[in-house]
Amino acid sequence: MTDNQPTPDTVLRLINGYWATGVLGAAAAHSLFTHLENGADTTERLADRAGISERGAQTLLDGLIGVGLIELHRGRYRNTPEAAAYLVEGKAASLSSFAQLKLKHMGALTHLPDVVRAGGPVTDPTTEVADNPHWEEVVPAIAAQSVPAATVGAEVLGLADAGEISILDVGGGSGIYSSIWLQTNPAARATQLDWEPINAIARRLVAERGVGDRFTTVDGDFHTTDFGTAAYDVALYSHIAHQEGAEGNIEVFTRLRAALKPGGALVVCDYVVDDDRGGPAFPLIFASEMLLKSQQGGTWRQSEYRDWLIKAGFQDVSFHSAPPATLVVAR
Repeated sequence: MTDNQPTPDTVLRLINGYWATGVLGAAAAHSLFTHLENGADTTERLADRAGISERGAQTLLDGLIGVGLIELHRGRYRNTPEAAAYLVEGKAASLSSFAQLKLKHMGALTHLPDVVRAGGPVTDPTTEVADNPHWEEVVPAIAAQSVPAATVGAEVLGLADAGEISILDVGGGSGIYSSIWLQTNPAARATQLDWEPINAIARRLVAERGVGDRFTTVDGDFHTTDFGTAAYDVALYSHIAHQEGAEGNIEVFTRLRAALKPGGALVVCDYVVDDDRGGPAFPLIFASEMLLKSQQGGTWRQSEYRDWLIKAGFQDVSFHSAPPATLVVAR
């Protein structure tokens, strides 16, 4: 090839991107990152600690070096800083369970060409229903994704010094925001609105974090359940807006505005794209997930969030980075 001729490396890496999901999911399933963190720094030690074949261990290590999650230094393997922070089991922000979960989802992408043609799901999406047994696996697995954003949110809102405040978490799932915010502010109380099976999981997880005595739940669907009037100092709407269309989000934002006390704040956390749709990369790619699974959802622009929140009655809207998500704070 000539010097200015592009190589196919990037295209081939993307075409075979499912290898990365496979290697990462398999490594997480066998706790490789945890074992590496605990000193199993050779193929032999790792295989023995994980109870897997040496050939399998070597293959996973090679693949993890290839995707940039493992480093080799003087014949010893070690986690990269990213792997150490987000893939070691037991850490608050560990995405190990999520990596294993996504391994099961790869097959759904084979429908994407048909979904693109149709403009939405080509089969009836049954995921978002209250009695789906997969919540017991999914809810804890995705909780860690929200740890960085919840931490940023606590700082932006100044929760540590906010005193006796009340928090409403709409569709709170695992209760991870409530857990972190209640730990940050010992005088705060939180209420989560979600489906009953999910609330049961949240009560267990929040109790494990030692703040269950200040956490209550309301069973219901946020589309139809009353939020109350002037009842809360802070309201949270995390990773729900991408499932809804413009009218649905405006309607919920309007009801949340009414549920806030004077001077209260609404925090929306989601994957937000730039107004010109030129980035960031993760929210842009995530739009495919919404095309596969929702009739109206998508990754929305900053300008759309601002317009919707102003129509809902808020006056001040600000954006705060919490990669790969964005926090939108409206007052």
